[in-house]
Amino acid sequence: MTIHNFGENNTILNQFIAELRDKEIQKDSMRFRKNIERIGEILGYEMSKTLVYSDKTINTPLGSKVMALPENDLVLCAVLRAGLPLHQGVQNYFDTAENAFISAFRKHLNGGEVFEVVVKYLASPTLTDKTLVIIDPMLATGKTLENTYKAMQGHGKPKQIHIVSVIGSKKGVDFAKKTFPGNTHLWIAAIDDELNDYGYIVPGLGDAGDLSFGIKL
Repeated sequence: MTIHNFGENNTILNQFIAELRDKEIQKDSMRFRKNIERIGEILGYEMSKTLVYSDKTINTPLGSKVMALPENDLVLCAVLRAGLPLHQGVQNYFDTAENAFISAFRKHLNGGEVFEVVVKYLASPTLTDKTLVIIDPMLATGKTLENTYKAMQGHGKPKQIHIVSVIGSKKGVDFAKKTFPGNTHLWIAAIDDELNDYGYIVPGLGDAGDLSFGIKL
């Protein structure tokens, strides 16, 4: 797996991540969603540099111009519900891409620290010979990505896989490296050192789904 960790560089991305982490700014759910969307746009742009391009002639009112345009067949897969704002950001830059949606949630066993990731819903086009982009803002343990990937294998074998995330843990990133094919790319805005006993990234930012859309039962 090739890891593109943009937290290693000083860019405007730092401002968006700082606001996502700030517990006072988090009270504005619309701003929280917008910042995740912005990060999706930035990571999507960076991802575009690795796609396959071919020359095409574009006719203008005054002549023609040969331009290199992307030719990848993309499938953008949002992990519900937290992945929706990030998915929107990536989709803003790949508006002709196909889309997939999968639900994944943590089911804590007996109310304790141990949990399993449950996948209940999947809507996806065929993935055969396409570029799959899995979009999930939090890469904590890596179990959600693993179960998402397993569920999607029934829809065909993609030729390339990209993962787009906002914040991950070192443990989750290492787990993903072992789970996905070697030619997978991870595009991530920040990687934190710790993961607590409940599988949450520390310092992280909290529950991205709740902060985006409200607390669930």
